[in-house]
Amino acid sequence: MRPWYLISCILIALLALGPARASHIVGGEVYYRCMDGGTRYQIQLIIYQDCFEGEQTAIRQDTPAFIGVFNLATGAGSVGEFEAASTLAVPANFQNECVNNPPTTCLNKVTFIFETTLQPNVPHRVVYMRCCRNASIQNISQPGTTGVTYFCDIPPTNVAYCNSSAVFKNFPPQIICVNNPLVYDHSATDPDGDSLTYEFCDAYQGGEASINDPKPKNLKPTLPPPVVYISPYSALKPMLGNPTLQINPKTGMISGTPNLQGRYVVTVCCNEWRNGVKINSTRREFQFNVTNCSKAVVANIPQFSDEFNTYIVECNSRTVKFVNQSSGGFRYMWQFGVPGAGSDQFEPEYTYPDTGTYVVKLTVNEGSTCPDTISRLVKIYPDYRADFEVSAPLCPNAPVQFFDQSVATHPPIVAWSWQFGDGAISADMNPVHVYPAGGVYAVSLTSKSIKGCRDTVAKEISIEDFKPFAGNDTFIVRGESVDFNAVGGAEYLWTPSDGLNSATISNPRGFFPDTGTFSYNVRITSAGGCQGNDSINVFVVPEPYLFVPSAFTPNKDGLNDLLRPLGAGYKDVRFFRIFNRWGQLVFDSNGFDEGWDGTYNDNRAEMGVYYWVLGVTDRFGQEQKIKGDVTLVR
Repeated sequence: MRPWYLISCILIALLALGPARASHIVGGEVYYRCMDGGTRYQIQLIIYQDCFEGEQTAIRQDTPAFIGVFNLATGAGSVGEFEAASTLAVPANFQNECVNNPPTTCLNKVTFIFETTLQPNVPHRVVYMRCCRNASIQNISQPGTTGVTYFCDIPPTNVAYCNSSAVFKNFPPQIICVNNPLVYDHSATDPDGDSLTYEFCDAYQGGEASINDPKPKNLKPTLPPPVVYISPYSALKPMLGNPTLQINPKTGMISGTPNLQGRYVVTVCCNEWRNGVKINSTRREFQFNVTNCSKAVVANIPQFSDEFNTYIVECNSRTVKFVNQSSGGFRYMWQFGVPGAGSDQFEPEYTYPDTGTYVVKLTVNEGSTCPDTISRLVKIYPDYRADFEVSAPLCPNAPVQFFDQSVATHPPIVAWSWQFGDGAISADMNPVHVYPAGGVYAVSLTSKSIKGCRDTVAKEISIEDFKPFAGNDTFIVRGESVDFNAVGGAEYLWTPSDGLNSATISNPRGFFPDTGTFSYNVRITSAGGCQGNDSINVFVVPEPYLFVPSAFTPNKDGLNDLLRPLGAGYKDVRFFRIFNRWGQLVFDSNGFDEGWDGTYNDNRAEMGVYYWVLGVTDRFGQEQKIKGDVTLVR
């Protein structure tokens, strides 16, 4: 083989490998410690490497690390090059003999430490970026080309005020067995004695995929955008589970039962509080690996409450029946959270001496090779009862006021969930709702106290089927009277009262000696107290007339939808019949008010010409019959 050909092959092979992407990094955190009570700080960057599946070339390139320290007031700063101070093989968080189908794991904790002097009285930021994440991560978009950013902010410092960051106490878990309860202590300690709270928070993008070493091109104090989470995941919901993964904001304890295998980016922020003011946050990002392993022995007290890591919130009595969902056990030891109170039964029952929150602990196979332990909270706060009232009157299209009447021995009540029975909901304490129509509605209220007590009450409420109606517009001949016929209520008030023999009955008689259009409004009040208005027009013409439209459009737009005869000076309609072109009767009525809606045998009638015959009786008792045609248009 010719030398030049061999060299070409080697070059081609190297190019085919491409840049080494740092998909070996599975987590990291940055700490700082104030030194000498002034402006001197020790900075500590920790990265976690997957030394089993991670790319070895990328692992070697992690040192030296390139870390930037920036003045956030001016943006000025520098990037330093630092060798690893130590590399520690993180012990697995399981024993092989206690886990069925254990995965092979290898996790290194690599620490970089350096000291720096910071300008007083201004905030600073320490930044480390790298590429890339494992391409198999399931809860973020494009993980294989999305880098990481680990950083910390250092608040303004001076001789009198010099803060050190909180430090997480435990190694992150290397594996989590799917469908097994997870209880992980993610708490921290604070050297300054600050109060700490915990929450899930955003992970950030970082180094570019095109960089083949750990030194980014443009390391700067401005943070890149957060990673893009794939629905249904988010920074606050990084994993799925039943119960879902949650973190106790006071203790930092993470609990839940992951029910889907995969790799998930989880970021925890530890917030420091001093004199009631948040002064800083420390964050750890780590890749949680949920595998198909299973523990040989699983201690499991289920979580029947949505309160954090809580078995149950008992709000009706002080007696609790415990459910045991453990597996692989032959010996059980319960501790009920009361000194000296315990049981070796599989599913014991215990009556607590008083109200309060208790830590219940279950140990399975204590003293054996593979014991397991789980702790849950039990909250005892009887009595609690949800209830509500509704104000009258209960009318359609009118505000209906709901009042929470829940009773708690240990108040206050802090949450409400209303369902009004028509698809509408509310989270208000005393909501107002408008029902569009009368009917019976199933209303439910679920309320919750500050102690976690929850109860649901359901009631049926009846909205009156109130439809105030003044009657149809009418035509009469001058000098005649007309009988009104309003319906829908128990009380009536007509305005104006001109020409009426009474203004307070449903069917007053009106006399009209002159021609013109006379409009009346009636205020109708139902027996249940609902009130509404409707109006009617009386058209007074000089002489009798009879009229049937030559076309109509039954398209339910509220305009010209019915075909009916119009007339004045006639006592009644004896019949109004409509026939199609084949002579079939499609409609038959005997009044001025009823009309044809364009249907035949419950189906829409065809467009076209129809024929009608109208029989009427005039005011002198003489019968007449007229004929005509009409066009149906849609």
